[in-house]
Amino acid sequence: MADGAVNGYEMDTPKNITIKGILSLLMESIDDNNHSRSVISLGMGDPTAHSCFHTTHVAQEAVVDALQSDKFNGYAPTVGLPQTRSRKHLKEHTYMFNFESLQATIELISFYLIIICLLFCRAIAEYLSRDLPYKLSSDDVFITSGCTQAIDVALAMLARPGANILLPRPGFPIYELCAAFRHLEVRHFDLLPEKGWEVDLDAIEALADQNTVALVIINPGNPCGNVYSYQHLKKIAETAEKLKTLVIADEVYGHLAFGRNPFVPMGVFGSIVPVLTLGSLSKRWIVPGWRLGWFVTSDPSGMFRNPKVVERIKKYFDILGGPATFIQAAVPGILELTDEVFFKRTINILKQSSDICCDRIKEIPCISCPYKPEGSMAVMMKLNLSLLEDISDDIDFCFKLAREEFVIILPGTAVGLKNWLRITFAVDPVSLEEALGRVKSFCLRHTKQFERY
Repeated sequence: MADGAVNGYEMDTPKNITIKGILSLLMESIDDNNHSRSVISLGMGDPTAHSCFHTTHVAQEAVVDALQSDKFNGYAPTVGLPQTRSRKHLKEHTYMFNFESLQATIELISFYLIIICLLFCRAIAEYLSRDLPYKLSSDDVFITSGCTQAIDVALAMLARPGANILLPRPGFPIYELCAAFRHLEVRHFDLLPEKGWEVDLDAIEALADQNTVALVIINPGNPCGNVYSYQHLKKIAETAEKLKTLVIADEVYGHLAFGRNPFVPMGVFGSIVPVLTLGSLSKRWIVPGWRLGWFVTSDPSGMFRNPKVVERIKKYFDILGGPATFIQAAVPGILELTDEVFFKRTINILKQSSDICCDRIKEIPCISCPYKPEGSMAVMMKLNLSLLEDISDDIDFCFKLAREEFVIILPGTAVGLKNWLRITFAVDPVSLEEALGRVKSFCLRHTKQFERY
Protein backbone atom coordinates (compact mmCIF):
# COMPACT_ATOMS: atom_id res chain seq x y z
CA MET A 1 0.00 0.00 0.00
CA ALA A 2 1.34 3.42 -0.97
CA ASP A 3 -0.13 6.88 -1.47
CA GLY A 4 -3.62 5.70 -0.57
CA ALA A 5 -3.62 2.83 -3.07
CA VAL A 6 -3.96 -0.91 -2.47
CA ASN A 7 -2.74 -3.20 -5.27
CA GLY A 8 -2.94 -0.26 -7.65
CA TYR A 9 -6.52 0.63 -6.70
CA GLU A 10 -6.97 4.20 -5.54
CA MET A 11 -9.06 4.49 -2.38
CA ASP A 12 -10.88 7.80 -2.27
CA THR A 13 -12.11 9.23 1.01
CA PRO A 14 -15.52 10.91 0.67
CA LYS A 15 -15.27 14.68 0.91
CA ASN A 16 -18.62 15.05 2.68
CA ILE A 17 -18.90 17.63 5.45
CA THR A 18 -19.84 16.18 8.83
CA ILE A 19 -21.26 18.02 11.82
CA LYS A 20 -18.60 16.75 14.19
CA GLY A 21 -15.87 17.59 11.71
CA ILE A 22 -16.84 21.22 11.22
CA LEU A 23 -17.57 21.73 14.92
CA SER A 24 -14.10 20.44 15.72
CA LEU A 25 -12.60 22.96 13.29
CA LEU A 26 -14.61 25.77 14.89
CA MET A 27 -13.36 24.78 18.34
CA GLU A 28 -9.78 24.61 17.08
CA SER A 29 -10.08 28.13 15.67
CA ILE A 30 -10.49 29.58 19.16
CA ASP A 31 -7.31 30.75 20.82
CA ASP A 32 -7.42 29.02 24.22
CA ASN A 33 -4.72 31.31 25.61
CA ASN A 34 -6.37 34.56 24.64
CA HIS A 35 -9.81 34.75 26.20
CA SER A 36 -11.39 35.04 29.62
CA ARG A 37 -14.92 34.01 28.73
CA SER A 38 -16.12 30.44 28.50
CA VAL A 39 -16.93 28.85 25.17
CA ILE A 40 -20.66 28.21 24.67
CA SER A 41 -21.63 25.68 22.03
CA LEU A 42 -24.98 25.89 20.27
CA GLY A 43 -23.72 23.51 17.62
CA MET A 44 -23.91 19.95 18.98
CA GLY A 45 -27.17 18.22 19.85
CA ASP A 46 -25.84 16.81 23.12
CA PRO A 47 -27.91 18.13 26.04
CA THR A 48 -25.83 16.19 28.58
CA ALA A 49 -23.36 19.09 28.61
CA HIS A 50 -25.90 21.11 30.61
CA SER A 51 -27.03 20.41 34.16
CA CYS A 52 -30.71 21.06 33.44
CA PHE A 53 -30.77 17.98 31.21
CA HIS A 54 -30.11 14.64 32.84
CA THR A 55 -31.45 11.15 32.42
CA THR A 56 -33.90 9.49 34.78
CA HIS A 57 -32.71 7.60 37.88
CA VAL A 58 -34.63 4.60 36.55
CA ALA A 59 -32.25 4.36 33.60
CA GLN A 60 -29.15 4.76 35.76
CA GLU A 61 -30.30 2.18 38.29
CA ALA A 62 -31.22 -0.30 35.55
CA VAL A 63 -27.71 -0.08 34.11
CA VAL A 64 -26.06 -0.35 37.54
CA ASP A 65 -28.17 -3.39 38.41
CA ALA A 66 -27.34 -5.08 35.12
CA LEU A 67 -23.63 -4.38 35.49
CA GLN A 68 -23.41 -5.47 39.12
CA SER A 69 -25.31 -8.70 38.47
CA ASP A 70 -22.15 -10.04 36.78
CA LYS A 71 -24.37 -11.81 34.22
CA PHE A 72 -23.83 -9.47 31.29
CA ASN A 73 -20.09 -9.37 30.71
CA GLY A 74 -20.05 -11.74 27.72
CA TYR A 75 -20.84 -11.20 24.07
CA ALA A 76 -24.43 -10.38 23.24
CA PRO A 77 -25.88 -12.55 20.47
CA THR A 78 -26.78 -11.07 17.10
CA VAL A 79 -30.44 -10.49 16.31
CA GLY A 80 -32.60 -12.95 14.43
CA LEU A 81 -33.10 -15.43 17.29
CA PRO A 82 -35.88 -18.00 18.06
CA GLN A 83 -39.29 -16.77 19.12
CA THR A 84 -39.50 -14.84 22.33
CA ARG A 85 -39.55 -16.89 25.53
CA SER A 86 -41.12 -15.81 28.81
CA ARG A 87 -39.36 -15.41 32.13
CA LYS A 88 -41.18 -18.52 33.29
CA HIS A 89 -39.52 -20.51 30.53
CA LEU A 90 -36.18 -19.09 31.60
CA LYS A 91 -36.63 -20.42 35.13
CA GLU A 92 -37.83 -23.85 34.03
CA HIS A 93 -35.06 -24.28 31.50
CA THR A 94 -32.39 -23.26 34.00
CA TYR A 95 -33.13 -26.20 36.27
CA MET A 96 -32.58 -28.66 33.42
CA PHE A 97 -28.85 -28.00 33.23
CA ASN A 98 -26.17 -29.96 35.04
CA PHE A 99 -24.02 -27.21 36.52
CA GLU A 100 -21.13 -29.63 37.09
CA SER A 101 -20.79 -30.11 33.37
CA LEU A 102 -18.65 -27.67 31.44
CA GLN A 103 -20.79 -28.18 28.36
CA ALA A 104 -23.93 -27.43 30.36
CA THR A 105 -22.35 -24.26 31.72
CA ILE A 106 -21.51 -23.06 28.22
CA GLU A 107 -25.04 -23.84 27.07
CA LEU A 108 -26.47 -22.00 30.07
CA ILE A 109 -24.41 -18.87 29.33
CA SER A 110 -25.47 -18.96 25.69
CA PHE A 111 -29.08 -19.46 26.72
CA TYR A 112 -28.98 -16.47 29.08
CA LEU A 113 -27.54 -14.28 26.33
CA ILE A 114 -30.26 -15.36 23.90
CA ILE A 115 -32.95 -14.58 26.47
CA ILE A 116 -31.37 -11.17 27.14
CA CYS A 117 -31.52 -10.26 23.47
CA LEU A 118 -35.05 -11.61 23.07
CA LEU A 119 -36.30 -9.69 26.07
CA PHE A 120 -34.57 -6.57 24.81
CA CYS A 121 -36.04 -6.92 21.32
CA ARG A 122 -39.46 -7.64 22.78
CA ALA A 123 -39.18 -4.56 25.01
CA ILE A 124 -38.39 -2.34 22.02
CA ALA A 125 -41.17 -3.95 19.97
CA GLU A 126 -43.71 -3.38 22.74
CA TYR A 127 -42.51 0.19 23.31
CA LEU A 128 -42.87 1.13 19.63
CA SER A 129 -46.15 -0.76 19.25
CA ARG A 130 -47.85 1.56 21.74
CA ASP A 131 -48.23 4.16 18.98
CA LEU A 132 -49.06 1.81 16.10
CA PRO A 133 -52.34 0.26 14.86
CA TYR A 134 -50.61 -3.14 14.75
CA LYS A 135 -48.14 -5.04 16.92
CA LEU A 136 -44.46 -5.39 16.21
CA SER A 137 -42.67 -8.56 17.28
CA SER A 138 -39.10 -9.06 18.45
CA ASP A 139 -38.37 -10.44 14.97
CA ASP A 140 -38.96 -6.95 13.58
CA VAL A 141 -36.32 -5.38 15.83
CA PHE A 142 -32.56 -5.26 15.29
CA ILE A 143 -30.27 -3.64 17.85
CA THR A 144 -27.62 -1.12 16.79
CA SER A 145 -24.93 1.02 18.35
CA GLY A 146 -26.95 4.21 18.27
CA CYS A 147 -29.04 5.59 15.44
CA THR A 148 -25.93 6.32 13.38
CA GLN A 149 -25.23 2.61 12.98
CA ALA A 150 -28.90 2.06 12.16
CA ILE A 151 -28.51 4.57 9.30
CA ASP A 152 -25.48 2.71 7.98
CA VAL A 153 -27.31 -0.63 8.21
CA ALA A 154 -30.30 0.72 6.30
CA LEU A 155 -28.16 2.05 3.46
CA ALA A 156 -26.01 -1.09 3.37
CA MET A 157 -29.13 -3.24 3.00
CA LEU A 158 -30.43 -1.13 0.10
CA ALA A 159 -27.22 -0.45 -1.82
CA ARG A 160 -26.83 -2.00 -5.28
CA PRO A 161 -25.19 -0.88 -8.53
CA GLY A 162 -26.97 2.10 -10.04
CA ALA A 163 -29.26 2.70 -7.07
CA ASN A 164 -30.19 6.12 -5.74
CA ILE A 165 -31.69 7.39 -2.49
CA LEU A 166 -33.79 10.51 -1.86
CA LEU A 167 -32.60 12.67 1.03
CA PRO A 168 -34.08 15.83 2.58
CA ARG A 169 -32.37 19.20 2.25
CA PRO A 170 -31.60 20.43 4.86
CA GLY A 171 -30.90 17.12 6.51
CA PHE A 172 -28.50 15.06 8.61
CA PRO A 173 -25.17 14.76 6.74
CA ILE A 174 -24.36 11.25 7.99
CA TYR A 175 -26.76 9.97 5.32
CA GLU A 176 -24.64 11.52 2.57
CA LEU A 177 -21.47 10.11 4.08
CA CYS A 178 -22.90 6.59 4.40
CA ALA A 179 -24.25 6.80 0.86
CA ALA A 180 -20.82 7.82 -0.43
CA PHE A 181 -19.17 4.78 1.15
CA ARG A 182 -21.95 2.55 -0.25
CA HIS A 183 -21.73 4.10 -3.73
CA LEU A 184 -25.38 5.12 -3.54
CA GLU A 185 -26.32 8.10 -5.66
CA VAL A 186 -27.89 10.84 -3.55
CA ARG A 187 -30.76 12.95 -4.85
CA HIS A 188 -31.98 15.79 -2.65
CA PHE A 189 -35.54 17.01 -2.27
CA ASP A 190 -36.19 20.31 -0.55
CA LEU A 191 -38.00 20.92 2.70
CA LEU A 192 -40.16 24.04 2.46
CA PRO A 193 -39.63 26.59 5.28
CA GLU A 194 -42.72 28.57 4.29
CA LYS A 195 -44.79 25.42 4.86
CA GLY A 196 -43.28 24.41 8.18
CA TRP A 197 -40.44 22.51 6.50
CA GLU A 198 -42.84 20.08 4.86
CA VAL A 199 -41.54 17.73 2.18
CA ASP A 200 -41.77 19.00 -1.41
CA LEU A 201 -43.78 16.03 -2.68
CA ASP A 202 -43.76 17.23 -6.29
CA ALA A 203 -39.95 17.28 -6.20
CA ILE A 204 -39.91 13.70 -4.94
CA GLU A 205 -42.01 12.51 -7.85
CA ALA A 206 -39.71 14.33 -10.27
CA LEU A 207 -36.55 12.87 -8.72
CA ALA A 208 -37.55 9.24 -8.30
CA ASP A 209 -37.08 6.55 -10.93
CA GLN A 210 -36.95 2.77 -11.15
CA ASN A 211 -33.57 2.78 -9.36
CA THR A 212 -34.77 4.71 -6.31
CA VAL A 213 -34.45 2.42 -3.29
CA ALA A 214 -35.71 4.65 -0.47
CA LEU A 215 -37.02 8.02 0.63
CA VAL A 216 -35.68 9.37 3.94
CA ILE A 217 -37.67 11.53 6.32
CA ILE A 218 -36.54 12.84 9.71
CA ASN A 219 -39.39 13.48 12.14
CA PRO A 220 -39.27 15.35 14.50
CA GLY A 221 -36.93 17.26 12.27
CA ASN A 222 -33.21 17.68 12.58
CA PRO A 223 -32.05 20.32 11.78
CA CYS A 224 -35.34 22.20 11.35
CA GLY A 225 -37.26 21.55 14.57
CA ASN A 226 -40.45 20.70 12.66
CA VAL A 227 -43.00 18.00 13.56
CA TYR A 228 -45.02 16.60 10.66
CA SER A 229 -48.80 16.32 10.88
CA TYR A 230 -50.65 13.04 10.44
CA GLN A 231 -52.03 14.28 7.11
CA HIS A 232 -48.60 15.19 5.72
CA LEU A 233 -47.07 11.87 6.77
CA LYS A 234 -49.92 10.05 5.07
CA LYS A 235 -49.24 11.99 1.86
CA ILE A 236 -45.58 11.01 2.08
CA ALA A 237 -46.56 7.36 2.47
CA GLU A 238 -48.95 7.53 -0.48
CA THR A 239 -46.29 9.21 -2.63
CA ALA A 240 -43.74 6.52 -1.74
CA GLU A 241 -46.27 3.78 -2.51
CA LYS A 242 -47.01 5.38 -5.88
CA LEU A 243 -43.28 5.40 -6.65
CA LYS A 244 -42.85 1.83 -5.36
CA THR A 245 -40.11 2.75 -2.91
CA LEU A 246 -39.89 2.27 0.84
CA VAL A 247 -39.54 4.96 3.51
CA ILE A 248 -36.67 5.24 5.99
CA ALA A 249 -38.11 7.05 9.00
CA ASP A 250 -35.43 8.57 11.22
CA GLU A 251 -37.22 9.04 14.54
CA VAL A 252 -34.25 9.55 16.84
CA TYR A 253 -36.13 12.58 18.26
CA GLY A 254 -39.37 10.62 18.58
CA HIS A 255 -41.86 12.11 21.09
CA LEU A 256 -39.80 15.28 21.58
CA ALA A 257 -42.68 17.44 20.35
CA PHE A 258 -43.99 20.56 22.06
CA GLY A 259 -46.03 22.40 19.39
CA ARG A 260 -49.39 22.01 17.70
CA ASN A 261 -48.59 18.67 16.05
CA PRO A 262 -48.18 15.57 18.22
CA PHE A 263 -45.52 13.09 17.23
CA VAL A 264 -46.89 10.45 14.85
CA PRO A 265 -44.55 7.57 13.95
CA MET A 266 -44.25 6.82 10.25
CA GLY A 267 -44.93 3.18 11.05
CA VAL A 268 -48.60 4.13 11.44
CA PHE A 269 -48.68 4.06 7.63
CA GLY A 270 -46.85 0.75 7.30
CA SER A 271 -49.90 -0.80 5.63
CA ILE A 272 -49.55 1.77 2.82
CA VAL A 273 -45.79 1.53 2.32
CA PRO A 274 -43.02 -0.51 3.98
CA VAL A 275 -41.15 1.55 6.59
CA LEU A 276 -37.72 1.12 8.12
CA THR A 277 -37.88 2.92 11.46
CA LEU A 278 -34.61 4.09 13.00
CA GLY A 279 -34.35 5.32 16.57
CA SER A 280 -32.49 5.22 19.86
CA LEU A 281 -32.53 5.98 23.57
CA SER A 282 -30.15 8.90 22.97
CA LYS A 283 -32.42 11.93 22.81
CA ARG A 284 -35.59 11.04 24.70
CA TRP A 285 -33.65 9.56 27.62
CA ILE A 286 -30.73 12.01 27.26
CA VAL A 287 -28.07 9.29 27.02
CA PRO A 288 -26.36 9.73 23.61
CA GLY A 289 -23.16 8.18 24.93
CA TRP A 290 -24.85 4.87 25.71
CA ARG A 291 -25.03 4.12 21.97
CA LEU A 292 -28.27 2.15 22.13
CA GLY A 293 -30.32 2.27 18.93
CA TRP A 294 -32.65 0.20 16.78
CA PHE A 295 -33.43 -0.69 13.19
CA VAL A 296 -37.06 -1.81 12.90
CA THR A 297 -39.05 -3.22 9.99
CA SER A 298 -42.48 -1.59 10.32
CA ASP A 299 -44.24 -3.65 7.73
CA PRO A 300 -47.59 -5.29 8.59
CA SER A 301 -47.99 -6.39 4.97
CA GLY A 302 -44.90 -8.57 5.29
CA MET A 303 -42.55 -7.45 2.52
CA PHE A 304 -39.59 -7.59 4.89
CA ARG A 305 -40.56 -11.11 5.95
CA ASN A 306 -39.39 -12.47 2.62
CA PRO A 307 -36.85 -15.16 3.64
CA LYS A 308 -34.14 -13.68 1.42
CA VAL A 309 -34.60 -10.22 2.92
CA VAL A 310 -34.57 -11.53 6.48
CA GLU A 311 -31.50 -13.68 5.83
CA ARG A 312 -29.64 -10.72 4.31
CA ILE A 313 -30.37 -8.52 7.34
CA LYS A 314 -29.37 -11.27 9.78
CA LYS A 315 -26.13 -11.95 7.94
CA TYR A 316 -25.18 -8.30 8.02
CA PHE A 317 -25.80 -8.09 11.75
CA ASP A 318 -23.46 -11.04 12.22
CA ILE A 319 -20.55 -8.72 11.40
CA LEU A 320 -21.65 -5.77 13.53
CA GLY A 321 -20.66 -5.04 17.09
CA GLY A 322 -23.79 -4.01 18.94
CA PRO A 323 -24.21 -2.00 22.15
CA ALA A 324 -22.64 -3.17 25.40
CA THR A 325 -24.46 -6.23 26.78
CA PHE A 326 -25.23 -4.65 30.15
CA ILE A 327 -26.83 -1.64 28.42
CA GLN A 328 -29.03 -4.01 26.42
CA ALA A 329 -29.98 -5.85 29.60
CA ALA A 330 -31.11 -2.59 31.21
CA VAL A 331 -33.43 -1.60 28.36
CA PRO A 332 -36.62 -3.45 29.42
CA GLY A 333 -36.52 -1.74 32.81
CA ILE A 334 -35.76 1.64 31.26
CA LEU A 335 -38.69 1.42 28.86
CA GLU A 336 -41.18 -0.01 31.33
CA LEU A 337 -40.41 2.04 34.45
CA THR A 338 -39.63 5.57 33.25
CA ASP A 339 -42.25 7.93 34.63
CA GLU A 340 -44.09 10.33 32.31
CA VAL A 341 -43.05 13.16 34.65
CA PHE A 342 -39.48 12.77 33.39
CA PHE A 343 -40.54 13.14 29.77
CA LYS A 344 -42.76 16.14 30.52
CA ARG A 345 -39.92 17.88 32.33
CA THR A 346 -37.62 17.48 29.33
CA ILE A 347 -40.31 18.74 26.96
CA ASN A 348 -40.95 21.79 29.16
CA ILE A 349 -37.26 22.71 29.22
CA LEU A 350 -36.98 22.34 25.44
CA LYS A 351 -40.09 24.46 24.92
CA GLN A 352 -38.72 27.17 27.22
CA SER A 353 -35.30 27.20 25.56
CA SER A 354 -36.79 27.24 22.05
CA ASP A 355 -38.91 30.25 23.02
CA ILE A 356 -35.81 32.04 24.34
CA CYS A 357 -33.95 31.25 21.14
CA CYS A 358 -36.64 32.62 18.84
CA ASP A 359 -37.29 35.69 20.99
CA ARG A 360 -33.63 36.68 21.11
CA ILE A 361 -33.14 36.11 17.39
CA LYS A 362 -35.89 38.68 16.74
CA GLU A 363 -33.52 41.26 18.24
CA ILE A 364 -30.84 40.51 15.61
CA PRO A 365 -31.70 42.09 12.22
CA CYS A 366 -29.40 39.93 10.10
CA ILE A 367 -30.82 36.61 11.36
CA SER A 368 -34.42 35.45 11.02
CA CYS A 369 -36.39 32.36 11.97
CA PRO A 370 -38.91 31.45 9.22
CA TYR A 371 -40.53 28.75 11.32
CA LYS A 372 -40.61 28.45 15.09
CA PRO A 373 -39.50 24.97 16.22
CA GLU A 374 -42.12 22.57 17.51
CA GLY A 375 -39.87 19.63 18.34
CA SER A 376 -36.42 18.06 18.46
CA MET A 377 -33.53 20.20 19.74
CA ALA A 378 -32.53 22.43 16.82
CA VAL A 379 -33.78 25.21 14.58
CA MET A 380 -32.71 26.66 11.23
CA MET A 381 -32.11 30.41 10.99
CA LYS A 382 -31.74 32.44 7.78
CA LEU A 383 -28.67 34.66 7.52
CA ASN A 384 -29.05 37.98 5.67
CA LEU A 385 -25.52 38.73 4.46
CA SER A 386 -26.59 41.94 2.73
CA LEU A 387 -26.76 43.62 6.14
CA LEU A 388 -23.24 42.57 7.14
CA GLU A 389 -19.82 43.78 6.11
CA ASP A 390 -16.71 41.61 5.86
CA ILE A 391 -18.75 38.39 6.20
CA SER A 392 -18.66 36.33 3.00
CA ASP A 393 -20.94 33.39 3.86
CA ASP A 394 -22.31 31.24 6.69
CA ILE A 395 -19.00 29.44 7.23
CA ASP A 396 -17.13 32.73 7.49
CA PHE A 397 -19.79 33.99 9.91
CA CYS A 398 -19.42 30.97 12.20
CA PHE A 399 -15.62 31.01 12.27
CA LYS A 400 -15.44 34.73 13.02
CA LEU A 401 -18.17 34.36 15.67
CA ALA A 402 -16.18 31.57 17.32
CA ARG A 403 -12.95 33.57 17.36
CA GLU A 404 -14.50 36.87 18.50
CA GLU A 405 -17.29 35.77 20.85
CA PHE A 406 -16.41 32.13 21.74
CA VAL A 407 -19.83 30.93 20.60
CA ILE A 408 -20.12 27.85 18.39
CA ILE A 409 -22.95 27.68 15.85
CA LEU A 410 -23.21 25.22 12.97
CA PRO A 411 -23.12 26.78 9.48
CA GLY A 412 -26.09 25.77 7.36
CA THR A 413 -23.75 24.52 4.63
CA ALA A 414 -23.05 21.50 6.88
CA VAL A 415 -26.69 20.42 6.63
CA GLY A 416 -27.27 21.41 3.03
CA LEU A 417 -28.40 25.07 3.17
CA LYS A 418 -25.80 27.70 2.37
CA ASN A 419 -26.08 30.98 4.28
CA TRP A 420 -28.30 29.53 6.95
CA LEU A 421 -27.41 28.63 10.53
CA ARG A 422 -28.40 25.66 12.66
CA ILE A 423 -28.77 26.53 16.33
CA THR A 424 -29.16 23.85 18.99
CA PHE A 425 -31.38 25.05 21.82
CA ALA A 426 -30.90 22.04 24.13
CA VAL A 427 -28.94 24.36 26.39
CA ASP A 428 -29.61 25.68 29.87
CA PRO A 429 -31.52 29.00 29.68
CA VAL A 430 -28.78 31.10 31.30
CA SER A 431 -26.10 29.90 28.86
CA LEU A 432 -28.49 30.27 25.94
CA GLU A 433 -29.28 33.88 26.87
CA GLU A 434 -25.56 34.64 27.22
CA ALA A 435 -24.66 32.99 23.91
CA LEU A 436 -27.36 34.78 21.92
CA GLY A 437 -26.39 38.07 23.57
CA ARG A 438 -22.88 37.53 22.24
CA VAL A 439 -24.26 36.70 18.78
CA LYS A 440 -26.19 39.99 18.84
CA SER A 441 -23.05 41.93 19.79
CA PHE A 442 -21.12 40.23 17.00
CA CYS A 443 -23.78 41.05 14.42
CA LEU A 444 -24.04 44.68 15.51
CA ARG A 445 -20.28 45.00 15.29
CA HIS A 446 -20.31 43.64 11.72
CA THR A 447 -23.40 45.50 10.52
CA LYS A 448 -22.81 47.83 7.59
CA GLN A 449 -22.38 51.43 8.62
CA PHE A 450 -25.48 52.76 6.85
CA GLU A 451 -27.60 50.12 8.59
CA ARG A 452 -26.55 51.29 12.04
CA TYR A 453 -28.20 54.67 11.88
